[in-house]
Amino acid sequence: MLPDISGIIIIAGNYGSGKSETAVNLAVVSRRAGKSVKITDLDLVNPYFRTREAKKPLEDLGVEVVLPDKKYMHADLPILTPAVAGMIKNPAQVTILDAGGDDAGVRVLAALADVLQKSDVKLLQVINPLRPNTHDVQGCLKIKAQIEAAAKLPVTGLISNANLLDETTPQIIYDGYNLVTRVSEATGLNIEFITASTRLLPQLATERILCPILPIDRLLALPWTRN
Repeated sequence: MLPDISGIIIIAGNYGSGKSETAVNLAVVSRRAGKSVKITDLDLVNPYFRTREAKKPLEDLGVEVVLPDKKYMHADLPILTPAVAGMIKNPAQVTILDAGGDDAGVRVLAALADVLQKSDVKLLQVINPLRPNTHDVQGCLKIKAQIEAAAKLPVTGLISNANLLDETTPQIIYDGYNLVTRVSEATGLNIEFITASTRLLPQLATERILCPILPIDRLLALPWTRN
């Protein structure tokens, strides 16, 4: 079962959680399902895994990618163009904001607080239990609180993105799902979906997972693989 989610969706999480890859693949799946999709890159923390790197394949699918002017493409500055505010005021069926990692990364959302608070917004926390700060429920709750304080918005749902890149196994995905289930029980928040690479999907016992699964194709280059 693929995710079927609409509205304004903010993808946030701690550093290294894989939120940008999640945001890009959610845009792809939503567009292939026939929905109009817009996506913007607000990640000002991580210089390597940015939604903007997937601009061409996204646009080839018909996804509208909203980015700063070219001269700011590689800047680490809180540049919030009128186009970003405009896509929130006039959203597509699926409008995705790829926020930065940790509380520092989502602080840029506070600059959009007036616009966002007038909209129906879903702020989804991406959890990778193989990252140091989110290996247990307590750590996930701490990151959640930091995100909410910095963004001035409540987290409304959860995503499990359990992976070790090419070393990911089905058991890692099951363990991630079990952790996010415990976080869901502790917070009352819904698990919107989990992720799994297209390579692993045929190996998963999907009856063990009671939520949608987002297939992940790697569209963002690893920094050490670039020419």
